Amino acid sequence: MKKQRVVRGITVEASSGNVYADLGCADSGSMLVKAQLSAKIADIVQRRALSQARAAKVLGLPQPKVAALLKGRFRAISEHRLLECLTRLGRDVHIVIKPARRSRPNGRLTLSVA
Repeated sequence: MKKQRVVRGITVEASSGNVYADLGCADSGSMLVKAQLSAKIADIVQRRALSQARAAKVLGLPQPKVAALLKGRFRAISEHRLLECLTRLGRDVHIVIKPARRSRPNGRLTLSVA
């Protein structure tokens, strides 16, 4: 059961920490990771003041895909491709696989950005 409380007469439900899970998306874990990867790519592109055309060359993507990515439309781009974009932007990507906690029947997918 989700935790609820009333604030100024409005029932508020606590988030799980994953907006995609809260909205009932079947692939919520993957969507959250892709959103985080996309946000990091957009942050780097913005900090470097790259035009979409220049970013497309650096990322190896067509300019319309870069435009979509920078607007948060990342469904058409795989997680692998987003990771590759980060390496093209000069970031090291480190993937760690470890046993899940005993309290959970399945593992989970999380992303930490340094």
